[in-house]
Amino acid sequence: MFVCICHGVTDRDIRNAAADGVCSLDGLGEELKVGTCCGRCSDCASQILHETAAAGVEIPQPVVAIA
Repeated sequence: MFVCICHGVTDRDIRNAAADGVCSLDGLGEELKVGTCCGRCSDCASQILHETAAAGVEIPQPVVAIA
């Protein structure tokens, strides 16, 4: 699901950022530009970030086969 339309950021992008150590809305802004344009996504992005961190969910990274 798209969370930030202005910058094309999805909920998965936010969860991946949380898995990489981003722990605040300011951090999301620096990393993904979330909440830095119109700001409508800030509440939703913050909620996803905190839910992910609270659950301690590790986001699996895609497996890339090297031929």
